[in-house]
Amino acid sequence: MNCSLVLLSGGLDSTVVLYYARSIHDQVHALSVNYGQRHERELMHAEHTCAATQVPHMVLDVSRLGPFLSSSLTQGDLPIPHDDYELSNITSTIVPNRNAILISIAVGVAISAGDMHLYLAIHSGDHDLYPDCRPDFMEAMQNAVDTGNLEKLALETPFLHMTKADIVRIGNDLGVPWKDTWSCYEGGELHCGQCATCRERREAFDIAGVCDPTSYAL
Repeated sequence: MNCSLVLLSGGLDSTVVLYYARSIHDQVHALSVNYGQRHERELMHAEHTCAATQVPHMVLDVSRLGPFLSSSLTQGDLPIPHDDYELSNITSTIVPNRNAILISIAVGVAISAGDMHLYLAIHSGDHDLYPDCRPDFMEAMQNAVDTGNLEKLALETPFLHMTKADIVRIGNDLGVPWKDTWSCYEGGELHCGQCATCRERREAFDIAGVCDPTSYAL
């Protein structure tokens, strides 16, 4: 059986990678992690997506970890940046070692389930901004998986060298329902339209030439 696990946040990128994995593999299931993120609303979208696509969905709660991670995404008293998606602006949104933590959890779940592939939605737009989204980090993680386990598990990053606009184009071709994805770091009722991730989302749709159905507060 050609089995795979998708690490699904409920965001645009990971939702597209879920649809992408479904187009390739016979059996797909998804794992979401509550690590204490302020934008917990994304987990609701992940649950809805999996229900709509009939993908088995697991949610792991490690939210007690959140207060120990120094980031505006986990600390409610720190403001979310409301400017362009640039390193000088979004440094506060870096969650220390986040991808290593989430990937390590997902690797254990995937191997225990007998999966051969673990899909991650990392893309080129994050390389300069987040150290744990760079190709050398992913190479090191694959090496750790290979040396730390008897079973073989491939870390699949199909978007690693693509832009977010590229991902929007792929998602559009796959029929991804964009309203079922969540990007905003504020986590309100609507996408705020002002935070860095909302700005990046808008720009990606614009560059891709795809209609953005997202409702923004501003």
